[in-house]
Amino acid sequence: MAYTTIDDPSAYFQTAIYEGTGATRKTVTNDGNSDLQAGLFWFKDRDAAVPHVIADTNRGANNADGGYTIVSNTSSTATEIAEAKGIMTQTSNGFTVEENQSAAGNVNGDGNSMVCWQWKGSGQGTGVGTDVAESGNNPGFKRQTNATAGFSTILYTGTGAVGTIAHGLNSAPKFMMIKSGPTTDPWAVYYGDATDYLVLNTTAATVDSAAWWNDTAPTSSVFTVATDHSVNENAKTYIAYVWAEVQGYSKFGSYIANANIDGPFIYCGFKPAWILRKALPRNEPWMLIDNKRNPINVAASNLDASSSGAESTTGDYNIDFVSNGFKVKSGTTSYGNHTVSNKYIYMAFAENPFVTSTGIPTTAR
Repeated sequence: MAYTTIDDPSAYFQTAIYEGTGATRKTVTNDGNSDLQAGLFWFKDRDAAVPHVIADTNRGANNADGGYTIVSNTSSTATEIAEAKGIMTQTSNGFTVEENQSAAGNVNGDGNSMVCWQWKGSGQGTGVGTDVAESGNNPGFKRQTNATAGFSTILYTGTGAVGTIAHGLNSAPKFMMIKSGPTTDPWAVYYGDATDYLVLNTTAATVDSAAWWNDTAPTSSVFTVATDHSVNENAKTYIAYVWAEVQGYSKFGSYIANANIDGPFIYCGFKPAWILRKALPRNEPWMLIDNKRNPINVAASNLDASSSGAESTTGDYNIDFVSNGFKVKSGTTSYGNHTVSNKYIYMAFAENPFVTSTGIPTTAR
């Protein structure tokens, strides 16, 4: 039996590291011959305490008159900004960032090391997607879907009543991040528990509330939004980033801390290229780690999605990337793996699968 349908994960997800040029445009080319034209771009200046910047083609990431962006680490009224010239443009295998462009954060800091995480959407450019009209209590939306990679971006308009949204994927979503337009509403995160939610822009622990997902788990066709203003206020616009699991390419799950520097091993079925982790029962950062900023083990260079802070190597969140998952390597500090029985959730994307679509084991790089 074939293990994965994606033998080359770099065609659907990549991390790009580049040096900002400030007053001049910068063209960034992805690795390999994947011809990745992403639909979702997540930028961070590694050297400066400036916000993360998120752009997507569903809202016009490469529209010269728009370039709408949002920020992962705040819920302020400036979370969505239309840049005068746009912040970036897709290329055939990468992107070009404009000179001196920022959206509360920065995508081209002069002389600074920048990182951009990219996910492939359904189509290239602004306005490519499926349009669905509002129907009763079900929000209307514009959707870009890549079912092969288990990823959709959905721009929808709330109704204020419990409703469903068709996600277009082949299986039920395991992870969703939702943000309203230019308001003070927080990010809403679904992590596989329909009774609870997390907030991406804070370190807060998980919260039990039916007002976000209506205590209703997503299905293979739709997810449910309840009545909270963070996910479904009448006439308000929202962007949803929705992921379903694809064997050998993406994994969304949880593990239990053991408060030991020899921490738990988490099986993914692939060597990870990128991991986002968060403790559920306690206040703790959303830690981002990838193989481009950490080409060798121990992987210690972290960024916090809930903070504008520069990159840290404190050791609180050290891990090893291995051929079929990752190994937690911290446990003596206040975060990361410190408290016995702490539950952590994670989302991970592959560098390469452990077993290819032909059933042949790969040799992890």
